[in-house]
Amino acid sequence: MLEVTNLLVFYENAVALNDFSMKVDAGRLVAVIGSNSAGKTTFMNTVSGLIVHTRTKEIRKGGERITLYGQVTFNGEDITALQPNERVEKGLVLCRERHPIFPESDLVENLKIAGYLRKRSEVRETIDYVFHLFPTLERLKTRKAGFLSGGEQQMVAIGMTLMVKPLLLLLDEPLLGLSPIMQKTLVDAVVKMREEAGLTIVITEQFARPILPIIDFGYIIENGMLTMQGTGAELMDSPEVKAAYFGV
Repeated sequence: MLEVTNLLVFYENAVALNDFSMKVDAGRLVAVIGSNSAGKTTFMNTVSGLIVHTRTKEIRKGGERITLYGQVTFNGEDITALQPNERVEKGLVLCRERHPIFPESDLVENLKIAGYLRKRSEVRETIDYVFHLFPTLERLKTRKAGFLSGGEQQMVAIGMTLMVKPLLLLLDEPLLGLSPIMQKTLVDAVVKMREEAGLTIVITEQFARPILPIIDFGYIIENGMLTMQGTGAELMDSPEVKAAYFGV
């Protein structure tokens, strides 16, 4: 479904991604794991098209701070040059780190805003599914999103991306800053989305411990470079991964 080939991203003279390649088959749950500033968000922004959007704006202003090489293919089509909205239309949707919500609107209004291009019946159906994934949200549906906790806002953010009916869902560090209990809630929801809705999911994280047991395949990156890859079980058994991420 998704194939990234020899991705190379420069911010001015700094290399953010260095010759990174990966592949994601339909229906799979794949993780890109790395420490802070390893290149995870740059990878997500490149696959989702945000890098292209930012680069386009800079070129219009007469500058070019971002340099991008390599290829991104989605369902057999080269989408390397497509803008984010064009990728969303094809079913590739990103839930960003600290994904923006509408704080003055209530929870249900946030979900409806995200699904504004969908039929009413589809919107109602997806809202019901979001409440199925996150039962806590149903009792908070009339609360202003700005008064929700960080974990509750993260649930809403994921729900907003589901309103778009993605084929491939990109989750950029969804566990960041959350309590262990909230992390487990989100991890359980990711498993349900994959198993119940048949979603293909790519997740980036620096917290490897809750992610490795649920993934089909994982890639470890450091300083923008691929350092290791394998199934979740293989990575969990790796002494290098244990030392770097489990403190063992």
